[in-house]
Amino acid sequence: MKRTFAILGVTLAVFGISALAAFLYFLGVTRSVTLDPQKLALDRTCIELYDGKGAPMETSSAEPALYETLPEHLTRAFVAVEDKRFFEHNGFDYRRIVKAALKNLSTLSFREGASTISQQLIKNTHLTSEKTVSRKLKELKLTRMLEKRYTKEEILELYLNSIYFGHSAFGIGEAAYFYFEKQPADLQPAESALLAALVKSPNRYSPFKDAEACLSRRNFVLKLMHEQGYLDEAAYSTALTVPLPASPHPPDRRSFYPSLVYEELSELFPDAETGQLGDLRIFTAYDPDLQAKLDAIPAQSDLIAIVRDNGANAIKAIRTTVGLPKRLPASTVKPLLVYGPSLEENLISPATPILDERTDFGGYSPDDAGGASGTYVSARQALAKSINIPAVKLLNALGVDRATGYLEKMGLEVPREDRSLALALGGMREGFSLKDLADGYATLANGGFYSPSGTILRVENTRGDVLYERKAQNTRVFAEDTAFLVTDMLRTAAKEGTARKLKSLPFDVAAKTGTNEVGGGNIDAYTIAYTTEDVVAVWMGNADNSPVSITGGGLPANAAKDILTALYARRAPANFTAPHSVTRLAYDGEAYEKEHRILRADPLAPPLIDPVEYFRASALPTEQSMRFTRPSIKMPQIYVKNGSVNIVLCQTEYYDYVVKRENRGTIATIYSGDFRTTICDNTVQPGESYLYTVIPYYRGNEGTAAILPRVQITAAEGLPDDWWDD
Repeated sequence: MKRTFAILGVTLAVFGISALAAFLYFLGVTRSVTLDPQKLALDRTCIELYDGKGAPMETSSAEPALYETLPEHLTRAFVAVEDKRFFEHNGFDYRRIVKAALKNLSTLSFREGASTISQQLIKNTHLTSEKTVSRKLKELKLTRMLEKRYTKEEILELYLNSIYFGHSAFGIGEAAYFYFEKQPADLQPAESALLAALVKSPNRYSPFKDAEACLSRRNFVLKLMHEQGYLDEAAYSTALTVPLPASPHPPDRRSFYPSLVYEELSELFPDAETGQLGDLRIFTAYDPDLQAKLDAIPAQSDLIAIVRDNGANAIKAIRTTVGLPKRLPASTVKPLLVYGPSLEENLISPATPILDERTDFGGYSPDDAGGASGTYVSARQALAKSINIPAVKLLNALGVDRATGYLEKMGLEVPREDRSLALALGGMREGFSLKDLADGYATLANGGFYSPSGTILRVENTRGDVLYERKAQNTRVFAEDTAFLVTDMLRTAAKEGTARKLKSLPFDVAAKTGTNEVGGGNIDAYTIAYTTEDVVAVWMGNADNSPVSITGGGLPANAAKDILTALYARRAPANFTAPHSVTRLAYDGEAYEKEHRILRADPLAPPLIDPVEYFRASALPTEQSMRFTRPSIKMPQIYVKNGSVNIVLCQTEYYDYVVKRENRGTIATIYSGDFRTTICDNTVQPGESYLYTVIPYYRGNEGTAAILPRVQITAAEGLPDDWWDD
């Protein structure tokens, strides 16, 4: 018995000491903790936005909605799903705490929470979301203080005005407007239930992101409201039939930029519960001066203009009258889908000649804007002038599936049903957003690495802890040399192609235009330009797809030029430079023009007579021109007239010529010198036959002799019947 009492005494002593230690620890941790009424004020700041220079940009505060203006079903919807004994407990639901603890023990996890609305309010306004014992103890003390100083109605009012509802909506006032274009007082039970459903995860349960999940969660809240006596059977049944909102109603902000910030914030913390995104400092790439320039762009239609920082992979400014819809990309897709992949696969070089003639591709017969020329054009000129048929030919040779694989690496998804040769000209059902196209072009500017853009550079809490910092998410799409070659071809487009309105800019710029024509009218017009530092993308058109009298090389190009001029008013960006894996090489111009072949220029060729082009060092032309090392000529014409032999040479002015004549075994040189159109031999005799040989020379190098057909000199005057033209 004594032993039992001894054990019991020791146990009680240990327990007492532990309890005392815990109590002392609690006192130590919470000693300086006090309830701050300013943090509970209805007009308190939730999120502060800063521009690219660190200056305050916008402060988001929940528009306060007073408790007495809120319909009962609204407040009860939140009580039903978040804290059904809210009006009964003193800040802590002990039954729920025990239940959650038992469930967590049985599953060996800590997924089940038991926080009351009072605790959530304290956590949202006074504490961080870190899961530590000290933070929980502070929460306990502050919750007790809250419950002593505020009524339940006041706590609910503060709570509803402090939580985040997703899509940049803070507080019940903004949420009611954003989702339903209503004041909170005008909400119906189904609408109140939807807003309460968002609390668990605004991003996950957004009706505009996952309607099915949202509907299920909303109906769950309605079920709880019915079970807890807040909705009768009729109201419950009616509420279940109410459809979800079809479209949002964003608050009127000074620009579209803040909306992008809040959307990105939701994506960065997709599983954050309401309140965990409050009291944050968001540092963005926003440039207010540049934004003012975009806002001043004159437009006779809908407009989207974006400036993207290539180094930071961040949006610096954006103007839009229609949001960021998906539109058909027109010819802006050509560098990303056709020419980039074709260069990467060594299917072409910028010099590759392509025949621009109407071709039937299994029933699909594309044409150029001005009709097919029927001539050969280089890949460089085909892209710079946005000629359609060569692009379709290359996509056909490359393979649509292989080409779209490159797009997908740049976040440009192409549905299976859109994968046809028409894709080379931007033919698809939905298309891409201008932001996504700008990211694709930034891949070229960034040496072939794709990284999606955003607006947020850094996220901090009120203590200065960095919760997020933007880092490049690089995906290799093209080799560095491929990216440079496409860029250099687009520099040609900006100098002499469809984007030539940009040619007067005093710095390196690459650009592509695009015009989408449907039924004889244009419905989309693009200019996407980039430097080593930024991408400037401009779209003009009408949201309802009605025609506009605009082409990509017109007003959008003018707007892009104005933006670029403002962007580099004080300094110029660095020029594009060729990587070591690119070689600048001369090729034989005569073989290119006459035979449509790319031969390396003869080392002995006169200076500056052969064109020069960039090639990948790993895919240089293998055949060597010998035009000057071993000269050769087309067979000359020969005829007899007025008793003289006339030899007409082809136009090869760089050669010297020796013309020899054989008659009765005697060989004589009748001409030695530089190029002449016609060489005349008037020393021939009637009745004799002659065999002429023409030998080209270049700097002493003897070429291939051309042996002409034998001629017979007759006594008759004039051009004989037997003259040759070989």
